[in-house]
Formats: sequence, structure tokens, C-alpha cells
Amino acid sequence: MPSRDFKRTDRVGAELRREIGLLVHAAVRDHGLPSVSVSDVEVTRDLDWATVWVTTMLPDQADTAVKALKDLAGEFRRSLSRSMRLRRVPELRFKYDDSVDKGERIEHLLRQQASEPPASDDES
Repeated sequence: MPSRDFKRTDRVGAELRREIGLLVHAAVRDHGLPSVSVSDVEVTRDLDWATVWVTTMLPDQADTAVKALKDLAGEFRRSLSRSMRLRRVPELRFKYDDSVDKGERIEHLLRQQASEPPASDDES
């Protein structure tokens, strides 16, 4: 029997990411939400919960966007139950993914450090 390289939760998470990404894109357009994209989906082993990590173009709108997505979670789940072949669609938890913000901050600090002239070692 061939070995499985991917766990079922990984495959379900990848499919959920694709489907939720489409639903979120439509919600941004239809409900006037801030620009949001799905960065990752983590599914528990029992497939009861899915944590959906989202990013926004403007970090100060993250709280508004996540709150709106949490309000739409039931609607998303209903749509997923029609489009996916799962016995039970996981409950959706939306969380803001701040890794992009942290990466931009690190990049800014590195550029700032690179633009400063090197310190001289004059101890004479």
C-alpha cells in the first residue's frame, strides 16, 4: 500500500483555503468590506474546527474585517456545505495574520540599518 504524504487534514485545509478565498473575495465585493485575503487555513484533526488566517491591505482595518468575517461565518459554512463533499463542514474561526506586518517591519528596520553610515572605530 502506498504511503500517504499528506494528512487528510492538510488536504481538507487546502480545499477550504481555495473555497473560502473565493467566498471572502465575493464578500469583500458584495458587502463593502476592507480588502482581505485568506493566507492559511488550519483544520483540527477531528475536522470540527478550521482556523482561517486572513490578511488585510491596511493593518488598521484588520479588526473591522475580522469582525465582519466572523459575522458571515455561518453563511460561508452553508455555502461550503453545498460546494464541498464533506460529511460535516468545520466551524470557522477567523483570525488576523500579522506575519506580513511583522515582515514589513523587519524589512523597514533592515533598510534603515543599511542606509546609516558605518560607525568608525577611532579610539586614538
